[in-house]
Amino acid sequence: MGAITPNGLDPETLWEAVRSGRSGIDVLSGEEFADLAVRIGGQVRGFDAESVLPRALARRLSPVQHWAIAVADQALVQAGIGTREPGTRDSGADALPWERDRVGVIAATGSGPVDAMQSATRSLLTDGPRSVPLTLSIHGAPDSAAALLSQRWDFRGPAQGVSATCASGAIGLGEGLRRIRHGYADAVLVVGMEDCVNAVNLASNANMRALAAGFEDDPSAASRPFDRSRSGFVMSQGAAALLLESEPGAAARGAEPLVELAGFGAASDAHHPTNPHPDGRGAAAAVREALADAGLGPADIDHINAHATGTPAGDAAELAAFDACLGTAARTIPISATKSATGHLLGASGVVEAIIASLTMRDQTLPPTINLGDPEFDGWDIVTDHARRLAGTAPAPERAGTARETGHERPIDTVLSTSFGFGGHNGALVLRRPSR
Repeated sequence: MGAITPNGLDPETLWEAVRSGRSGIDVLSGEEFADLAVRIGGQVRGFDAESVLPRALARRLSPVQHWAIAVADQALVQAGIGTREPGTRDSGADALPWERDRVGVIAATGSGPVDAMQSATRSLLTDGPRSVPLTLSIHGAPDSAAALLSQRWDFRGPAQGVSATCASGAIGLGEGLRRIRHGYADAVLVVGMEDCVNAVNLASNANMRALAAGFEDDPSAASRPFDRSRSGFVMSQGAAALLLESEPGAAARGAEPLVELAGFGAASDAHHPTNPHPDGRGAAAAVREALADAGLGPADIDHINAHATGTPAGDAAELAAFDACLGTAARTIPISATKSATGHLLGASGVVEAIIASLTMRDQTLPPTINLGDPEFDGWDIVTDHARRLAGTAPAPERAGTARETGHERPIDTVLSTSFGFGGHNGALVLRRPSR
């Protein structure tokens, strides 16, 4: 796995921040944000593109593509596939455990490198046609990161983009699962990526009143899923990657699996351009399909990492969906809303939260929902204020004392992770702790 987020530049740093309840949201830095109605968000900070790319290529690509390449490198190196020297093209993966034409790449994103088109448009209007970069047609498309990664690692299976607004990452993982399950690939690299933290996208979302506003004095308090005072989501940027491979393939090469992706479901609300169906119709259908795909029932789910962006309509519809598809089990399953700490990484969020779900099971620790001081919804087991650790287990030494934690009694072996988006897109994943 790999991650570049406002909460950290690798998965472990991200996880430590989320489980400790530390927000990655701050006042946005940059002149373009000065006159906006909403000036808070989650920015990637401290990342050096030239640590992973030659300077000439780094200058031609957008930051979102820098992050996509960096998280893919993290995931592949962790998987033992190769090593990468900063600033070189040599992947160090001359001997792959699979045939190269059976390794695919999926770049999941709602918008892709939108900054490239915005910059080119400004150049066209101010300096004329000759100023438009000739690389815009190559590197300006949402799927361009998939092509860049296939070339970088010499993966010759299908490389493509998947776009379903904020459900893109979850649906990208589901499509990778299906490719492997149905025999079209032995491994698929899935990268969720998004960077809509720019003046145009922020202004558009603020104009439709989708964003939390008025938190410049306390930006970490802005993302408030399930709270009565929630007023919208908080935009964040970043990327995350998971390398999927078949179970027999992993066993044959002696790889230690981090998580099992056990089930996937997707559905459409067919209802409204932005508002979810009030009964959570499409969300419930996606969860039912994911459970059926995994061969599980509601009682088998130990934890839910909810989509929970902090919009008034979205949070209510999601809980209605859980009631509809999980029945009496819905109110007994602990729920975490980790966007309260990370903000909403849009198309990347499904992959980010699959990583968080994986580490939740590894450490047997339920991450908290922060900023939930006045819950609107009664009767739900929402993990609030601080993490819960499995009773009888001790935190890892390096994490001791980093955050308050209370105990929970039930082992966390299976996590449901949900992702929903504008346009009525719904995706659900069931992740399972691998047997040892």
